[in-house]
Amino acid sequence: MPKTKFKKHQLAFIGAGYVGLVSGTALAEIGHQVILVDNNKEKIAKLKKGVMPIYEPGLDKLVAKNVKAKRLSFTSSLKDAVNDSDVIFIAVNTPPLPTGKADLSYVAAAAREIAEVATSYKVVVDKSTVPVQTGERVAQTITQYTKRGLHNKGAKIDFDIVSNPEFLREGSAIKDFLEPDRIVVGVSNQRAEKIMREIYAPIDAPFVVTDVKSAELIKHASNSFLALKISFANALAKICELSGANIDRVAQGMGMDSRINTHFLNAGIGYGGSCFPKDVSAFITIAEELGYKFGLLEEVEKINQQARESFLLKVEQALWVIKGKKIAVWGLAFKPNTDDMRNAPSVPIIEHLHADGATVHAYDPEATATAKIELGNKLTYCKNMYEPLKNADALVILTDWDEFKEPNWDKVSKLLKNPIIIDGRNLFSPSDMSAKGLVYHSVGRG
Repeated sequence: MPKTKFKKHQLAFIGAGYVGLVSGTALAEIGHQVILVDNNKEKIAKLKKGVMPIYEPGLDKLVAKNVKAKRLSFTSSLKDAVNDSDVIFIAVNTPPLPTGKADLSYVAAAAREIAEVATSYKVVVDKSTVPVQTGERVAQTITQYTKRGLHNKGAKIDFDIVSNPEFLREGSAIKDFLEPDRIVVGVSNQRAEKIMREIYAPIDAPFVVTDVKSAELIKHASNSFLALKISFANALAKICELSGANIDRVAQGMGMDSRINTHFLNAGIGYGGSCFPKDVSAFITIAEELGYKFGLLEEVEKINQQARESFLLKVEQALWVIKGKKIAVWGLAFKPNTDDMRNAPSVPIIEHLHADGATVHAYDPEATATAKIELGNKLTYCKNMYEPLKNADALVILTDWDEFKEPNWDKVSKLLKNPIIIDGRNLFSPSDMSAKGLVYHSVGRG
């Protein structure tokens, strides 16, 4: 990051969740004054004590560093946060509704509350993932509530709306923010563009300026395309199994084409987490409301579900009878380096095994606490990777944590009742596993 002089701003983040906490901390790290506001007073109290509400590598140290430097602070008073800042980022949750649409009630509430307390010009930035045309609705809400005279005797407040989507990957979010592939901002005038350029000036990355609607679409389009690549790889893996081909070799050959590359072509048990499932579903709904049936993305969702069902069938075929079997599981989080269990493939897989009468013992380096919320007493939670293996009929691998990649194989073999491994992440070579005397099942290797 270049050490150049730049104009520092007073920034507020409404929402101290994953996006708000990581983004706000990173902007404090590059020199801005940042205040995070959240209506969850318990969360704010914990943050003030240095207790992180999420697991993200390096985040706790970066928060502590910037709090100590007095560049980062936390509050539950939205009024103070808004009026102490010139740029306000809306970073609230936009969870999916049963219809697949994004729930924008938190965004609407944030816009209304900004209008009610602001007394001077503000740049209001949508950082949350929102459907196209949300910026218009935010602007309408702010205008509506300032005209109602709920503050400042009805004086009209000058503001600009900006779309600034985030592209943070859980497990590498700090690096993704400080060393991004691109920074996208959607603006309606040069005044807002100038301020956004000042905010991101210390970060050396392509700066993409577009209109607000295009910026909103970029986030959904990006995540949906990556989900498409994952589902394509999983569909291809099925063809490889049926034909006797090897998905690793096929994906490698495809990925060497610079137009395709190898990223997100890893076959397995499908995508999960807080972004891809929600964003694909939301994008299908967005397109439908605009008058277009996005059948391609509907098939992406279908293939993702089939990937989990196919893996469960693989477990059933390996064990013949599930009822009464003890199954060891490595990995619960939807991906490594996070404790996030949202839409984790482990949830439906373990629920299915439990319903079929299996006893499941599992270990995850970070996700035990969050897994207990999702899965409760449907499994036994273990303290290390070897504990669940004792007298287990099989080992099932669901998350590709680094510590799972180089186990003590002698210990694994001695602990397992049956030397069966069903690997949903293709961590190992089938020939190597066979040489070790293990019965190894993976995805897409015929």
